[in-house]
Amino acid sequence: MALQDKLTNEVVNGYWYLLENKYIKAAIILVAVYLGSQIVYYILEKYVKHFTSKTKTKIDDLILAKISRPISLILLLAGIRFALIPLALPENLSFYVFHIISTFIITIVGYMMIGVLKIIIHEWGKKWAAKTKSTADDQLIGLLDRFSYIVVILIFLMFLLDSWGIKIGPLLASLGIAGVAVAFALQNTLGNIFGGVSMIVDKSIKVGDDIEIDAQTKGTVIDVGFRSTKIKTRNNELITIPNGKLADSKIVNYVMPDTTIRVVVPFSVAYGSSITKVKELVMAEILKIKGILKDPEPIVYFKEMGASSLNFDALIWVAYYKDRFKVREEANTRIYDALNSAGISIPFPQMDVHVKNQ
Repeated sequence: MALQDKLTNEVVNGYWYLLENKYIKAAIILVAVYLGSQIVYYILEKYVKHFTSKTKTKIDDLILAKISRPISLILLLAGIRFALIPLALPENLSFYVFHIISTFIITIVGYMMIGVLKIIIHEWGKKWAAKTKSTADDQLIGLLDRFSYIVVILIFLMFLLDSWGIKIGPLLASLGIAGVAVAFALQNTLGNIFGGVSMIVDKSIKVGDDIEIDAQTKGTVIDVGFRSTKIKTRNNELITIPNGKLADSKIVNYVMPDTTIRVVVPFSVAYGSSITKVKELVMAEILKIKGILKDPEPIVYFKEMGASSLNFDALIWVAYYKDRFKVREEANTRIYDALNSAGISIPFPQMDVHVKNQ
């Protein structure tokens, strides 16, 4: 009996010694956490994935695929950190080791957050953009995508600095002072960036629109960037305009609110001509033009009695703005030929000089 008790005490003491051994403790913690991380990964892949596969949306499936492995890695890194505690490493060494592990954990969390944000913005953004005919929301989604990356990176950079014992408050204060100087230096650049954002949000222009800024600046928008907008002219020239200047300009957009446009064809006849006959004659010619709209119907408008002529405007609506040049050219031709054939004089600027004989 005494021998049995002795053996029992030795076994108990042996187990107790093993449990008190710091290396054994560290190994047990590490193995336990590793097994726990694998169990969590198995549950996410086996059961949670089965549940998300039955939902109507695929966002949860994509998010689960993005975070499953990183979560198990975070648990494993946390286990390594806890396993090192019983080893009682030297203070300087433990500081760097623990902070390196914390850096890896924060980096993995940041990677997960960026991935989740990307999935949410892309999937929800696509559904939202698909419900609208405009392409401005697609540009806005791309802008939001890049901006969210920058915000997440800045937030996790602050966490990293804090984990290494770097005080963020004084750093932010110094960055604020420096930011004011940078803001003044980059005032035009920032104005251009916000100008581009405002145009995208307001949907004032988009890629493919035919616009006119002034007599020298007109053409098709081929790119709306952060800093500038590029316009290709009808002569195949490229004009680059800073967004800040463009946002403050008066923009004529031939595409919005739709592609229909009114073509104004001015003409004049000599004094003494019958206004009613001129209007009927010109209207008959206008109605022969192919591609014009009947609603709104064309109008021949007697505008004014000028210095040396009776001035009219023929107002014609076309369905597509790019046809306006062809319609205007045909209208001018038909009006001139009709007036000329009818014997109605088309005046031109002239000056009568009367010489008095003294």
